[in-house]
Amino acid sequence: MKAYIFPGQGAQFSGMGLDLYESNPSAQELFEDANDILGFSITDIMFEGSAEELKQTKVTQPAIFLHSVILAKSLGDSFQPDMVAGHSLGELSALVANGTLTFEDGLKLVSQRAQAMQKACELQPSTMAAVLGLDDDIVEKVCATTDGVVVAANYNCPGQLVISGEVDAINAACETLKEEGARRALVLPVGGAFHSPLMEPAREELAAAIENTVFSKPSCPIYQNVTANAVIDENEIKANLMSQLTAPVKWTQSVQQMIVDGATLFTEVGPGKVLQGLVKKINREAETASATIQTEA
Repeated sequence: MKAYIFPGQGAQFSGMGLDLYESNPSAQELFEDANDILGFSITDIMFEGSAEELKQTKVTQPAIFLHSVILAKSLGDSFQPDMVAGHSLGELSALVANGTLTFEDGLKLVSQRAQAMQKACELQPSTMAAVLGLDDDIVEKVCATTDGVVVAANYNCPGQLVISGEVDAINAACETLKEEGARRALVLPVGGAFHSPLMEPAREELAAAIENTVFSKPSCPIYQNVTANAVIDENEIKANLMSQLTAPVKWTQSVQQMIVDGATLFTEVGPGKVLQGLVKKINREAETASATIQTEA
Protein backbone atom coordinates (compact mmCIF):
# COMPACT_ATOMS: atom_id res chain seq x y z
CA MET A 1 0.00 0.00 0.00
CA LYS A 2 1.18 3.49 -0.86
CA ALA A 3 1.55 6.13 1.85
CA TYR A 4 2.28 9.75 0.93
CA ILE A 5 3.88 11.92 3.61
CA PHE A 6 4.18 15.72 3.74
CA PRO A 7 6.95 17.67 5.53
CA GLY A 8 6.61 20.53 7.99
CA GLN A 9 8.55 23.66 8.88
CA GLY A 10 12.32 23.49 8.51
CA ALA A 11 12.44 21.87 5.06
CA GLN A 12 12.50 25.21 3.18
CA PHE A 13 15.37 26.29 0.91
CA SER A 14 15.98 29.16 -1.52
CA GLY A 15 14.92 28.17 -5.03
CA MET A 16 12.23 25.77 -3.81
CA GLY A 17 9.45 25.20 -6.33
CA LEU A 18 11.21 26.98 -9.22
CA ASP A 19 11.65 23.75 -11.21
CA LEU A 20 7.93 23.04 -10.80
CA TYR A 21 7.02 26.56 -11.90
CA GLU A 22 9.21 26.39 -15.00
CA SER A 23 8.29 22.87 -16.13
CA ASN A 24 4.56 22.70 -15.58
CA PRO A 25 1.99 25.31 -16.80
CA SER A 26 -0.68 24.06 -14.34
CA ALA A 27 1.79 24.45 -11.47
CA GLN A 28 2.64 27.96 -12.68
CA GLU A 29 -1.05 28.86 -12.57
CA LEU A 30 -1.40 27.58 -8.99
CA PHE A 31 1.67 29.54 -7.86
CA GLU A 32 0.21 32.72 -9.39
CA ASP A 33 -3.15 32.01 -7.71
CA ALA A 34 -1.27 31.68 -4.41
CA ASN A 35 0.33 35.11 -4.86
CA ASP A 36 -3.17 36.58 -5.34
CA ILE A 37 -4.66 34.72 -2.35
CA LEU A 38 -1.80 35.72 -0.01
CA GLY A 39 -1.61 39.30 -1.23
CA PHE A 40 2.16 39.25 -1.74
CA SER A 41 4.55 37.54 -4.15
CA ILE A 42 5.56 34.43 -2.22
CA THR A 43 7.06 33.03 -5.42
CA ASP A 44 9.70 35.79 -5.44
CA ILE A 45 10.79 34.78 -1.93
CA MET A 46 10.63 31.04 -2.64
CA PHE A 47 12.60 31.25 -5.87
CA GLU A 48 15.12 34.00 -5.06
CA GLY A 49 14.78 34.93 -1.38
CA SER A 50 17.50 34.61 1.25
CA ALA A 51 17.45 31.95 3.95
CA GLU A 52 16.60 34.76 6.40
CA GLU A 53 13.51 35.83 4.39
CA LEU A 54 12.37 32.23 4.02
CA LYS A 55 12.65 31.72 7.80
CA GLN A 56 9.80 34.15 8.56
CA THR A 57 6.89 32.02 9.77
CA LYS A 58 4.39 33.87 7.54
CA VAL A 59 6.53 32.84 4.54
CA THR A 60 7.90 29.44 5.61
CA GLN A 61 4.59 27.72 6.23
CA PRO A 62 2.82 28.75 2.98
CA ALA A 63 6.04 28.09 1.01
CA ILE A 64 6.37 24.49 2.19
CA PHE A 65 2.62 23.93 1.78
CA LEU A 66 2.71 25.25 -1.80
CA HIS A 67 5.74 23.17 -2.76
CA SER A 68 4.11 19.99 -1.40
CA VAL A 69 0.58 20.52 -2.71
CA ILE A 70 1.57 21.72 -6.19
CA LEU A 71 4.06 18.84 -6.50
CA ALA A 72 1.30 16.37 -5.53
CA LYS A 73 -1.03 17.91 -8.14
CA SER A 74 1.69 17.71 -10.79
CA LEU A 75 1.91 13.93 -10.26
CA GLY A 76 -1.47 13.63 -12.01
CA ASP A 77 -2.86 10.10 -12.32
CA SER A 78 0.24 8.57 -10.74
CA PHE A 79 -0.80 10.13 -7.41
CA GLN A 80 -2.95 7.33 -5.98
CA PRO A 81 -2.48 7.33 -2.19
CA ASP A 82 -3.91 4.59 -0.01
CA MET A 83 -3.17 6.76 3.04
CA VAL A 84 -1.58 10.14 3.84
CA ALA A 85 0.04 11.90 6.80
CA GLY A 86 1.82 15.20 7.37
CA HIS A 87 4.25 16.38 10.04
CA SER A 88 2.70 19.38 11.84
CA LEU A 89 2.16 21.95 9.05
CA GLY A 90 2.35 19.04 6.58
CA GLU A 91 -1.01 17.79 7.83
CA LEU A 92 -2.70 20.66 5.94
CA SER A 93 -0.81 19.73 2.76
CA ALA A 94 -1.99 16.13 3.20
CA LEU A 95 -5.60 17.29 3.63
CA VAL A 96 -5.50 19.13 0.30
CA ALA A 97 -3.79 16.15 -1.37
CA ASN A 98 -6.55 13.72 -0.28
CA GLY A 99 -9.36 16.12 -1.23
CA THR A 100 -10.54 17.08 2.27
CA LEU A 101 -9.69 20.75 1.62
CA THR A 102 -9.56 22.78 -1.58
CA PHE A 103 -6.25 24.34 -2.60
CA GLU A 104 -7.54 27.84 -1.80
CA ASP A 105 -9.02 26.92 1.60
CA GLY A 106 -5.89 24.98 2.55
CA LEU A 107 -3.63 27.92 1.68
CA LYS A 108 -5.82 30.39 3.59
CA LEU A 109 -5.73 28.14 6.69
CA VAL A 110 -1.94 27.77 6.43
CA SER A 111 -1.54 31.54 6.20
CA GLN A 112 -3.87 32.10 9.19
CA ARG A 113 -2.05 29.36 11.12
CA ALA A 114 1.34 30.99 10.49
CA GLN A 115 0.15 34.43 11.55
CA ALA A 116 -1.63 33.12 14.65
CA MET A 117 1.49 31.18 15.70
CA GLN A 118 3.67 34.25 15.14
CA LYS A 119 1.40 36.33 17.40
CA ALA A 120 1.42 33.62 20.11
CA CYS A 121 5.24 33.52 19.97
CA GLU A 122 5.40 37.25 20.59
CA LEU A 123 3.19 37.01 23.70
CA GLN A 124 5.72 35.06 25.74
CA PRO A 125 9.40 34.10 25.36
CA SER A 126 9.38 30.40 24.58
CA THR A 127 11.36 27.83 22.63
CA MET A 128 11.91 24.16 21.78
CA ALA A 129 14.80 21.70 22.24
CA ALA A 130 15.77 18.45 20.54
CA VAL A 131 16.54 15.54 22.85
CA LEU A 132 18.55 12.65 21.40
CA GLY A 133 19.35 9.24 22.80
CA LEU A 134 16.74 8.81 25.54
CA ASP A 135 13.56 6.75 25.80
CA ASP A 136 10.36 8.75 25.47
CA ASP A 137 9.17 7.88 28.97
CA ILE A 138 12.32 9.36 30.58
CA VAL A 139 11.87 12.60 28.63
CA GLU A 140 8.18 12.75 29.59
CA LYS A 141 9.05 12.22 33.26
CA VAL A 142 11.65 15.02 33.24
CA CYS A 143 9.13 17.37 31.60
CA ALA A 144 6.50 16.49 34.21
CA THR A 145 8.87 17.18 37.12
CA THR A 146 10.40 20.44 35.80
CA ASP A 147 9.03 23.75 37.09
CA GLY A 148 7.18 25.85 34.50
CA VAL A 149 5.67 24.86 31.18
CA VAL A 150 7.65 22.17 29.31
CA VAL A 151 6.10 19.28 27.39
CA ALA A 152 6.97 16.59 24.84
CA ALA A 153 6.06 18.17 21.49
CA ASN A 154 7.35 16.08 18.56
CA TYR A 155 7.77 12.31 18.73
CA ASN A 156 9.95 12.19 15.61
CA CYS A 157 11.47 8.71 15.86
CA PRO A 158 12.75 6.43 18.64
CA GLY A 159 15.49 8.31 20.50
CA GLN A 160 14.55 11.69 19.01
CA LEU A 161 11.97 13.77 20.83
CA VAL A 162 11.50 17.55 20.73
CA ILE A 163 10.34 19.34 23.87
CA SER A 164 8.56 22.68 23.94
CA GLY A 165 7.82 25.35 26.54
CA GLU A 166 8.99 28.41 28.48
CA VAL A 167 12.64 29.36 27.96
CA ASP A 168 13.70 28.84 31.60
CA ALA A 169 11.83 25.54 31.86
CA ILE A 170 13.40 24.28 28.61
CA ASN A 171 16.91 25.20 29.82
CA ALA A 172 16.32 23.48 33.18
CA ALA A 173 14.89 20.36 31.51
CA CYS A 174 17.87 20.17 29.11
CA GLU A 175 20.30 20.13 32.06
CA THR A 176 18.35 17.34 33.76
CA LEU A 177 18.05 15.36 30.52
CA LYS A 178 21.84 15.49 30.05
CA GLU A 179 22.24 14.17 33.60
CA GLU A 180 19.81 11.36 32.68
CA GLY A 181 22.11 10.36 29.82
CA ALA A 182 20.79 12.23 26.78
CA ARG A 183 23.31 12.22 23.92
CA ARG A 184 22.18 15.77 23.07
CA ALA A 185 19.69 18.20 24.58
CA LEU A 186 19.93 21.13 22.25
CA VAL A 187 17.83 24.32 22.23
CA LEU A 188 16.55 24.93 18.69
CA PRO A 189 16.59 28.25 16.80
CA VAL A 190 12.80 28.59 16.71
CA GLY A 191 10.61 31.53 17.64
CA GLY A 192 8.27 29.80 20.04
CA ALA A 193 6.89 26.77 21.85
CA PHE A 194 4.96 25.02 19.09
CA HIS A 195 2.73 22.07 20.06
CA SER A 196 2.56 23.17 23.70
CA PRO A 197 -0.08 24.84 25.92
CA LEU A 198 1.61 28.20 25.12
CA MET A 199 0.06 27.97 21.64
CA GLU A 200 -3.47 28.22 23.09
CA PRO A 201 -4.11 31.76 21.70
CA ALA A 202 -3.10 30.52 18.23
CA ARG A 203 -5.22 27.38 18.62
CA GLU A 204 -8.31 29.46 19.42
CA GLU A 205 -7.72 31.76 16.46
CA LEU A 206 -7.12 28.88 14.05
CA ALA A 207 -10.07 26.86 15.41
CA ALA A 208 -12.41 29.72 14.48
CA ALA A 209 -11.03 29.72 10.92
CA ILE A 210 -11.29 25.91 10.68
CA GLU A 211 -14.88 26.06 11.92
CA ASN A 212 -15.77 28.32 8.98
CA THR A 213 -14.07 26.12 6.36
CA VAL A 214 -15.76 23.36 4.36
CA PHE A 215 -14.22 19.91 4.89
CA SER A 216 -15.14 17.26 2.28
CA LYS A 217 -15.03 13.46 2.40
CA PRO A 218 -11.39 12.48 1.82
CA SER A 219 -10.31 10.08 -0.93
CA CYS A 220 -8.25 8.06 1.58
CA PRO A 221 -7.56 8.05 5.35
CA ILE A 222 -5.26 10.57 6.98
CA TYR A 223 -3.17 9.58 10.01
CA GLN A 224 -3.39 12.72 12.12
CA ASN A 225 -0.70 14.05 14.47
CA VAL A 226 -3.01 14.23 17.47
CA THR A 227 -4.22 10.60 17.44
CA ALA A 228 -1.79 8.72 15.14
CA ASN A 229 -4.80 6.78 13.84
CA ALA A 230 -6.49 6.57 10.44
CA VAL A 231 -9.32 9.09 10.13
CA ILE A 232 -11.82 9.29 7.27
CA ASP A 233 -14.71 11.23 8.86
CA GLU A 234 -14.46 14.92 7.94
CA ASN A 235 -15.86 16.15 11.28
CA GLU A 236 -13.33 14.09 13.21
CA ILE A 237 -10.55 15.40 10.93
CA LYS A 238 -11.70 18.95 11.66
CA ALA A 239 -11.74 18.40 15.44
CA ASN A 240 -8.25 16.83 15.41
CA LEU A 241 -6.87 19.67 13.32
CA MET A 242 -8.25 22.19 15.84
CA SER A 243 -6.33 20.42 18.63
CA GLN A 244 -3.07 20.12 16.72
CA LEU A 245 -1.29 23.34 17.76
CA THR A 246 -1.35 22.58 21.49
CA ALA A 247 -0.96 18.78 21.23
CA PRO A 248 2.18 16.73 20.47
CA VAL A 249 3.00 15.52 16.96
CA LYS A 250 2.85 11.73 17.23
CA TRP A 251 4.95 11.02 14.15
CA THR A 252 6.60 7.83 15.40
CA GLN A 253 3.22 6.40 16.38
CA SER A 254 1.61 7.48 13.07
CA VAL A 255 4.25 5.75 10.94
CA GLN A 256 4.10 2.62 13.09
CA GLN A 257 0.30 2.51 12.70
CA MET A 258 0.51 3.05 8.94
CA ILE A 259 2.86 0.07 8.69
CA VAL A 260 0.50 -2.06 10.82
CA ASP A 261 -2.30 -1.01 8.45
CA GLY A 262 -0.35 -2.16 5.39
CA ALA A 263 1.88 0.72 4.23
CA THR A 264 4.84 -0.63 2.24
CA LEU A 265 6.10 2.49 0.43
CA PHE A 266 6.38 5.97 1.98
CA THR A 267 6.72 8.74 -0.64
CA GLU A 268 7.69 12.18 0.67
CA VAL A 269 5.99 15.01 -1.20
CA GLY A 270 7.71 18.37 -0.76
CA PRO A 271 11.12 19.88 -0.09
CA GLY A 272 13.86 17.73 1.46
CA LYS A 273 14.07 14.17 2.73
CA VAL A 274 13.68 14.67 6.48
CA LEU A 275 10.59 12.47 6.81
CA GLN A 276 12.16 9.64 4.82
CA GLY A 277 15.03 9.63 7.29
CA LEU A 278 12.61 9.48 10.22
CA VAL A 279 10.60 6.64 8.63
CA LYS A 280 13.82 4.61 8.21
CA LYS A 281 14.70 5.20 11.87
CA ILE A 282 11.21 4.09 12.91
CA ASN A 283 11.32 0.95 10.72
CA ARG A 284 14.45 0.01 8.77
CA GLU A 285 12.47 -2.33 6.51
CA ALA A 286 10.14 0.43 5.24
CA GLU A 287 10.68 1.54 1.65
CA THR A 288 10.93 5.31 1.07
CA ALA A 289 11.02 7.59 -1.98
CA SER A 290 10.79 11.25 -3.02
CA ALA A 291 7.98 12.45 -5.28
CA THR A 292 9.45 13.65 -8.58
CA ILE A 293 8.13 16.30 -10.95
CA GLN A 294 5.95 15.30 -13.86
CA THR A 295 6.27 17.72 -16.77
CA GLU A 296 3.34 18.54 -19.03
CA ALA A 297 3.69 17.99 -22.75
